Amino acid sequence: MGNADVPLSERGRAQCELAAGLLARFDVQRIVTSPLVRATETAAILARALGLPVTHDADLEEVRFGRWQGLTYDEIRHDPDYHAFMSDPLTKQTPGGETILDVQRRGIAGMDRVGAGERVLFVSHGDIIRSALCHFLAIPVSEFRRMRVDNCGMSAVTLRDGRAEVRFVNMLADPDRAWDPLHWEKPS
Repeated sequence: MGNADVPLSERGRAQCELAAGLLARFDVQRIVTSPLVRATETAAILARALGLPVTHDADLEEVRFGRWQGLTYDEIRHDPDYHAFMSDPLTKQTPGGETILDVQRRGIAGMDRVGAGERVLFVSHGDIIRSALCHFLAIPVSEFRRMRVDNCGMSAVTLRDGRAEVRFVNMLADPDRAWDPLHWEKPS
């Protein structure tokens, strides 16, 4: 859970290679990544394929889970603090960690460091991405769990004159993965 430094699997590396093919069409100028291993490995694969520089930004790190750090879902699912956080992630923080509002503020702060007219690829984590998309879509962050964000899913936001336009959300280079049975069942 959280900031555990877990490397990409072979499947994850293959997803990055596919994503690089799509991203080559977007004229990205640089990559900013979370410093966690799985994100930096993703950024390195994309940077190599696209010939781009990479910088790290701690504001793009995964949710800071406090004492849950490094535990599995099965290890925390009976913890009363887990149920409190899951029922109200806006005001209840992870034990020794942060709320989703904290996560959103941190993620937006990292993204706000983009220069005018710059095309930047951010490599981050699910809750950072979901909460940032809520911000850019002007929907309550309390609805962040309604958005699916897959590993190596791509979302695009254009900022112009203080106004955001969300171009797409969770685009996959391998779209059949959208029907992963973990989340959905493919219609017959």
